[in-house]
Amino acid sequence: MRVSTKLDRITLKAKSDRKLRFTSLAHLVTPEFLKETWRQMNRRAASGVDGESAKEFERGLDQRVEALCARVRAGRYVAPPVRRVEIPKPGKAEKRPLGIPTTEDRLLQRAVARILDAVFEADFQEGSYGYRRGRGPHQALKALRERIVTKKVSFVYEADIRSYFTRINHSWLRQMVAHRIADPIILRLIGKWLNAGVMQNGVVLRSEEGTPQGGPVSPVLSNVYLHYVLDLWFERRVKRHFQGESYLIRFVDDFVVCFQYKRDAELLHRQLEMRLGKFNLNLAAEKTRILQFGRFAAANRAQHGQRPETFDFLGFKHVCGRSRRGDFALVRIPGAKSCRRFLDRTHDWLKAHMHWRRRDQQAHLRIMLQGFYQYFALHHCKRKLDWLFAEVQRQWIRVLRHQSQCNRICWSYLLGRSWFELPYATMLHPTV
Repeated sequence: MRVSTKLDRITLKAKSDRKLRFTSLAHLVTPEFLKETWRQMNRRAASGVDGESAKEFERGLDQRVEALCARVRAGRYVAPPVRRVEIPKPGKAEKRPLGIPTTEDRLLQRAVARILDAVFEADFQEGSYGYRRGRGPHQALKALRERIVTKKVSFVYEADIRSYFTRINHSWLRQMVAHRIADPIILRLIGKWLNAGVMQNGVVLRSEEGTPQGGPVSPVLSNVYLHYVLDLWFERRVKRHFQGESYLIRFVDDFVVCFQYKRDAELLHRQLEMRLGKFNLNLAAEKTRILQFGRFAAANRAQHGQRPETFDFLGFKHVCGRSRRGDFALVRIPGAKSCRRFLDRTHDWLKAHMHWRRRDQQAHLRIMLQGFYQYFALHHCKRKLDWLFAEVQRQWIRVLRHQSQCNRICWSYLLGRSWFELPYATMLHPTV
């Protein structure tokens, strides 16, 4: 039996008994399971503190996974520190820390993450969409749209958790994982990864907060943390005190809550600040607010000479609009921040590769644009994507003009040139 089939059986078992604690899971970590996991991984990732690349690890894959399984079963596996590098934030002076595990550690983390996914998938709430099988940001956007358009939604609570991934408390996280998992080997591995720390400039730094940087086990652990801190608490404790309808949509640490009444949103805000504080988290006050939004928002705000407010979620700006028949419609367009980041990326790439052959520049820009379209090509987005297309063209023209001192390139010269053609956006997600 394939290990993936065994994982499906674990999920079914977890669903059938919500209080079951799994005491024997480490037996799933076999050489066959590790090789199956290896085939699912990105093998072009950078090397960790040991400098070993994925290609070097793969040369002796059979022997390596055998030895790795033996060390795990014997309790002799030592989690190496994560190599920390800093990459610039798009459009900002400061840099963002990025963690790179070793290839062997990344493989074992991914294998354990698959097991954790199988167990906790049965528990995760309907409104949770991040890092789950068969779910993604488009499903979260679709669910949010359905709630706003078809339900009694008049207010939206937009919240932001400050520095979430670096503030997760290890003690609380271990207790949450232990609600479902009692296998000492799996729990010991998670503890080792939490304590492994990061290596920067040859110095190992450890902390009692945060999930393993850059590790495949980090997404599921961060999802488990907010499942207990937010999702279950919202559904079982707070929601029953609301007087109207309410709906939570969460993608990892990015979430919004839809309300029928403003007083319910205000109640959630008061309770949420205390709830997050208990688990070492806090809201970013400057990014947290309650706004009037929905089918009646435009008419209500027009009485005071105001336009409907907008909010951002998963890279999209959400706007109260109208359909061609005059009915309320939720309009989603690429957010200003998302567009700015993309244009900064294309600008930086063109500047660094300004002397490439024009056909090669064209090929790379096509890939970049199609990647942006793949995510943002929703209904109502065509005008914004066409503007973005034109901005990329203008960036490219400026680079072409700096390739030589002879500044003769103009629109009339470029029109009709096959090497200058870039793809226009088409609607790729009509049902989202």
